[in-house]
Formats: sequence, C-alpha cells, structure tokens
Amino acid sequence: MKLQQLRYACEIARRELNVSAAAEALHTSQPGISKQLRSLEQELGIEIFVRNGKRLVGVTEPGRAVIVIAERMLADAANLKRAGEDFAGEKLGTLTIATTHTQARYALPKAVAAFKRRYPKVQLFIHQGNPTQISEEVARGEADLCVATEHIAEHAGLVALPCYRWNRCIVVPPKHPLLKVAPLTLEAVAKYPIVTYDFAYANRSMVNRAFAQRGLAPQVVLTAFDADVIKTYVELGLGVGIMAAMAFNPKRDRHLRAIDAAHLFPSSTTRLGIKRGAYLRRYAYDFIELFAPTLSRDLVERTVMEKEGSRYEL
Repeated sequence: MKLQQLRYACEIARRELNVSAAAEALHTSQPGISKQLRSLEQELGIEIFVRNGKRLVGVTEPGRAVIVIAERMLADAANLKRAGEDFAGEKLGTLTIATTHTQARYALPKAVAAFKRRYPKVQLFIHQGNPTQISEEVARGEADLCVATEHIAEHAGLVALPCYRWNRCIVVPPKHPLLKVAPLTLEAVAKYPIVTYDFAYANRSMVNRAFAQRGLAPQVVLTAFDADVIKTYVELGLGVGIMAAMAFNPKRDRHLRAIDAAHLFPSSTTRLGIKRGAYLRRYAYDFIELFAPTLSRDLVERTVMEKEGSRYEL
C-alpha cells in the first residue's frame, strides 16, 4: 500500500468520482490512476467504488471507511513533512494564506509587512477567493490558513477562531440625500438602489436579514466580491453601497462619503480558519499572533487539536 494510492482514492471521491478531473488535479494520467486504484482494492480485498462498466458511480460502504482513514493518514503524512521542515529550517519555507479581497486589501497588510521583516526568507503567498473557495483550499491542504467572516465556521473540516469584530457603512456620492437623514434608518436606505457584496459572503445574509426583519425588500442592482468594486459603481451613480467600514478611507475615497451603519446591522466577526489536526510551522503561529494578538500559540494549538473545539469567542 502506498500513500500515492490513497491520495488517488481520496481525490476521486473529492472530485465527485470524476477520474479525469482527479488525474488533472494530481498531474498524472487517468489510466495510471485507474491501475493504482485497482491495485489498492486488490490489496485491501474490497471495492472502494461502485462501477457501472468503466464508470465510477458511487462509493461502497467499506470504501467510505477507507477514504476516511486515508484522509487521516495523508494529513498525518503532511504533518510529518511539515514537522521535519520546521526543525530543519526554522526560518525557511512557505506560508499560504487564503482570504477575501477585503481582508487582503484592508486587514492583512500590517501583519504581512511585520511578518516579512521578521522572516525575510519565508515565501508568503496570498490566495484570494470567496469564503467557500478559501475554506476548501485549507481543507484540501492547498493553504495553511484562511481569513474571512463567519462563513468559514460552517466548514466541518476547519476550526475557526475569532480575530476581530467589524461594522458596516453606507457609501454614497457627495450631496446625496441620505447624508441629511439623521438618524439614518433602513427605511431611508431601502428607497435607493443598492450595491453590495455577492451572496457568497455570509455578511450579505446578515444585511438581507436586517431588512427583512423590518418588512423591507431593497432593490439590489449590483453585487461584487470586493469593496473597491462596490465603491466604483457607487461613484458611477448606480446606487448606494453597503460594505465593510474598514474598506473606506476618507483621504483615498475623496469622491465618496461614508455614513456609519453600525446601528442598522449587527457586527460581523472576522475569523481565522485552520484545518483540524493540522501541524503548523512555528512561523505560522507568529503570523497568527501578529494578525490577531489574542490568538496565542497555546490557544491555537489546543483548538486545532480539538481539545477545546472552536468555542473560544472574543
């Protein structure tokens, strides 16, 4: 039995039984995967997948157990490799962070700059995507950490630790009528077309719920994955923007005005996501603490190893 055979079986299951997609993801050939899979099944004495001719159409009951164990073995093998790298080259290696545009643009820069000063030889990669995409990257081992809002806490394969809370603002052009409404109400905002985040973001649901609780159905005319796009279209006159307050800078966004909306919507919490049971390099813990000082190495380690689950809150 080889780890590569287990990796093939897990990737096929992850790719919804599409052997071609699994082969492409693992940079190998479809016939090669099929041959190794048959070899693994013969050694184990069971069939992992249900077949219809040459097609895989399901996972057998023993196959489900095999895949769970294989995933754990592959995770342990990856942890062994990271542990060896950690002690062999303490200040060498890579750190991959998957995050949303808003976090990458407005929340992470200070921590990134401080980390690079401390670890100049560590390669730092930042992958951007929506919360679902970045959670999957960490679950698959393609990223070490992910940073986003509440949504990542819903992923069963990750632990999600709170970093900080943030609120929203309403963004409008200068001289917009909403600037004269005091106090600002959801009823007043709902009179105008709205530009806000895409449905893939959990905080969008919180905005929708706030309007729905008041019996309002706002007209959302455009959605975007990042705050900069929202501001661009507000400036073009398409509507009023609802976005993270951290993404508005009066000096940089001088052609727009921001109105505090903390009283209109509940606050959101940015969270750090880590794969359950993952081994993190020592410099990864340093990055976490630079970004979220409340998350000590001891707390993160205990959470990742599920001794405390993810019950810790701000």
